Amino acid sequence: MTISYNWLCDYLPEAIEPEKLSKILTSIGLEVESLEKYESIRGGLAGLVIGEVLETSQHPNADKLKLTRVNIGAAEPLQIVCGAANVAAGQKVVVATIGTTIYPVTGDPMTMKLAKIRSVESQGMICAEDEIGLGTSHEGILVMPADAVVGSPAADYFKPYADWIYEIGLTPNRMDAMSHYGVARDVCAYLTHHITETRVKTPFTNGFSVDNTSLPIKVTIENTEACQRYAGVSISGVTVGESPKWLKDRLVAIGLRSINNIVDITNFILHETGQPLHAFDADAITGGEVIVKNLASGTPFVTLDEKERKLDAEDLMICNAKEGMCIAGVFGGLKSGVTAATKNIFLESAWFHPVSIRKTSVRHELRTDAATRFEKGVDISNTVNVLKRAALLIKEIAGGSITSEIMDVYPSPRPRTEVSLKNHYLKKLSGKNYHADAIKRILISLGFEIVREGLDELRVAVPYSKPDISIPADIVEEILRIDGLDNIEIPATITISPAVEALGQKEALKDKIATYLVGQGFTEILTNSITNSKYFDEEVLAVTVKMINNLSEELNVLRPSMLETGLESIAYNLNRRNQNLRFFEIGKTYLTRAVGDYVETEHLCLYITGNDHEDSWREKSRSNDFYRLKGLATALFHLSGIGNLQFEKADGDGLVLNLVSGKKQVGKLMQVPAGKLQAFDIKQPVFVLDIEFGSLLEAVSQNRIRYREVNKFPVMQRDLAMVVNRGISFDQIEQAVKKLKLPRLQEMRLFDVFESEKLGADKKSMAISFLFADEEKTLTDKEVDAMISKLVQGFEKDLAAEIRK
Repeated sequence: MTISYNWLCDYLPEAIEPEKLSKILTSIGLEVESLEKYESIRGGLAGLVIGEVLETSQHPNADKLKLTRVNIGAAEPLQIVCGAANVAAGQKVVVATIGTTIYPVTGDPMTMKLAKIRSVESQGMICAEDEIGLGTSHEGILVMPADAVVGSPAADYFKPYADWIYEIGLTPNRMDAMSHYGVARDVCAYLTHHITETRVKTPFTNGFSVDNTSLPIKVTIENTEACQRYAGVSISGVTVGESPKWLKDRLVAIGLRSINNIVDITNFILHETGQPLHAFDADAITGGEVIVKNLASGTPFVTLDEKERKLDAEDLMICNAKEGMCIAGVFGGLKSGVTAATKNIFLESAWFHPVSIRKTSVRHELRTDAATRFEKGVDISNTVNVLKRAALLIKEIAGGSITSEIMDVYPSPRPRTEVSLKNHYLKKLSGKNYHADAIKRILISLGFEIVREGLDELRVAVPYSKPDISIPADIVEEILRIDGLDNIEIPATITISPAVEALGQKEALKDKIATYLVGQGFTEILTNSITNSKYFDEEVLAVTVKMINNLSEELNVLRPSMLETGLESIAYNLNRRNQNLRFFEIGKTYLTRAVGDYVETEHLCLYITGNDHEDSWREKSRSNDFYRLKGLATALFHLSGIGNLQFEKADGDGLVLNLVSGKKQVGKLMQVPAGKLQAFDIKQPVFVLDIEFGSLLEAVSQNRIRYREVNKFPVMQRDLAMVVNRGISFDQIEQAVKKLKLPRLQEMRLFDVFESEKLGADKKSMAISFLFADEEKTLTDKEVDAMISKLVQGFEKDLAAEIRK
């Protein structure tokens, strides 16, 4: 759910600082997942001023450059070198002075500095519209109207819109908070409980009146179960056109596209109140009658996106006397939609059954904002109020007259749900004693009505805006929310019953690995297991678990691999200039072998990109690479008590190694292919370690822990350098050493690789340290030399190595 800070503050008595408001929202259960600055023009034109070109002359050292003197209202004019062909004396222009940062439409921001251009000093820049984010033209400098005030900030003239945008993680039951007004109501309830009585500013006024009744539209509901209330009003003589700036700013800030003033108003009302509306071209309503009914299965219907859809018998339709006009609560029809030529409209506000809307929306794969709200339930009592609010806005912005009475068909008015709450039950669930006045104050501020108050019981009528509330536990939740979920009291003592934890080893291993990785500078991430099918080819999609009732087109499959969601997180951070990243995640992937036959696999994934550490006075930064992650893989398996890890080259191209333990593949180490990185607009190398956690856990469970005394005898070290074929890997050297079965060899480490033409064609030198020790005695030089001799013989035989003296 996207919420605009400026818009939300319209309904609060006083503005609250964005960060403070964020904490309040999270405290009352509207978890703020992100808070980001929004600017209609990047940088907000900060530092840019209006100037006047006093004179121009030819640059002495360049034919295509001109010298200008520009008055910006300072004591002295600025000398600016300009390359635009259209610059001329007397023009009003936009000037970026020294120290100002400009934000082009494309490219990175640029800060103005005192510069010499062809040996002539330039004290700023006269800007083109694309250089400051005002447009895309670069044909010349932006010439301002004559009334622009010299020396005034450019922001005062163009008035760029700035806002703060909240992304709220809304739970499915909170339809009452799917609007700015609903969120404001919760905030005011919080302020009332914690600070002072605060009332939300209502957008609804009493200024509605009918101008005449020249365009009456009859409304008939045939399916009263799927449509329990339908209201409408006619507005004649409207002018369909561009929306005013304030309306476009509000919609664009929350990610909506401005279409025209009529459609924008319905979208504005939707996000203001949570009530979807639909505007019909009244001249397309054949017979002057709106009928809410179902049509025969298979009936063709062309929607606003110009696609023909076959209707199902369960699809609720808004029809005229001749044909269907709109899929109720989901999507409009092509023939009855508002166009630039529309002069008369019929505005609809209704309550449709959530189950009916949900089924139709999923059936036709039309996941619209309107359907999302109807399927969660809207406030049936507010249907007419919202309609009047929208009609007045249309009359104000698009002109016209209200030319019918409000047609409100409500066959069976709904009674309000009543719930009783006992004090001891509230204390039992919340663990807290609330004063009776505090309980009433919270509930009344949320729209509840006190029906009856007893010694140990409170009976309330639930507002229609909260259809999910039906039992006492729901009331307790509301009280806890407004009191603040972070204010829930923790008992001084907690009593538990000892139990055997079936998943103890698994969770202990996860904790052990996570602790180690955090110590290595990694950050744990948690990504969505539902992802976008566009990331995968047809071969992968053939075994991918597809979502039937997906909430959006972008989230339509369960992920078949961890890589793509990890790359999303990396791309998100890189776009915010976090270049040096080390992430890890423990998550699951999903595949299907047949209908109803699913495979769920748990993974441990590591992602590294950028530099290993930042520059310091002692040490320069180093880039993360494949071998850094290979070392981490070895360390993780040693940490888990597994010492038989091997790396095998995977089939195909690219830098990919399979991790093998006990002849079983347990993971994969890879550099992400360039094509995959390009799909996420990542321009730097990324390295990934993917371990099947189940296989790792199985290897750990089979491993027997043995304790032994720390060796008290010294370790002997010998270094050996040898020339081998360039294609020989260190893994092959390790295998050759293992064949010799030297029990006193404790460890071997590669410390140098050298390539030179002097070594021979396709040759390289590898230098290795060998550590020897005996747990029962001190080794002699003779014994160590004997083992080195065996190693040399083995290398010469198996690898055709030449030992360097």
